[in-house]
Amino acid sequence: MARTPTGAAVLQPEVTQAITDAVLHELAEQGYGRLSMEAVAKRAGVGKSALYRRWRSKDEMIAAVVTEFSVTRAAEADTGSLRGDLRQTMQSLIDWLTHPLFSRILPDLVAEDARNPDHGRDTRENIGGPRREVGEAMLRRAITRGELPEDLDMEMALDVLAAPIYWRLVVRRAEAEPDYVERLVAYALRALSAQGG
Repeated sequence: MARTPTGAAVLQPEVTQAITDAVLHELAEQGYGRLSMEAVAKRAGVGKSALYRRWRSKDEMIAAVVTEFSVTRAAEADTGSLRGDLRQTMQSLIDWLTHPLFSRILPDLVAEDARNPDHGRDTRENIGGPRREVGEAMLRRAITRGELPEDLDMEMALDVLAAPIYWRLVVRRAEAEPDYVERLVAYALRALSAQGG
């Protein structure tokens, strides 16, 4: 069995989880610009060195935590039908955007993306990219099953699936009624089928 070299940093999962929770709470309460490494360390009950063993900067720490939080919540639905996959995918998107902490963090991240083009690019690549890959895999399975046309406009289809939910929950700040997912799935199925026609 390999031993950890003397003096090497051992990253304990429970400490990383405490830091992650602290970052999310600080982001929700203080916002991106006012979040500090000191406040995160204090909330997590660790020294600042524990943060710097994991990330080189505040920006890197926030990016890593928000990416992990967001990408792990992208539903890799494979129910055997496009309708079932869309239902699970859309519900997981709603759950992500309405999460008690993340729903308070997201508007500030969007504003930061607008102020800082590099930050925006990183967000698109690290969060948007992997989430869209999951959606594309779902749509490609549906094409293979014959549920969608082979010439589906993939970029447009992915936009059609996510945009209504984002617009409703984040921009309009409206709620998703109990039957919202079912109604949206029905609309999406019609829109996606129309892509090939």
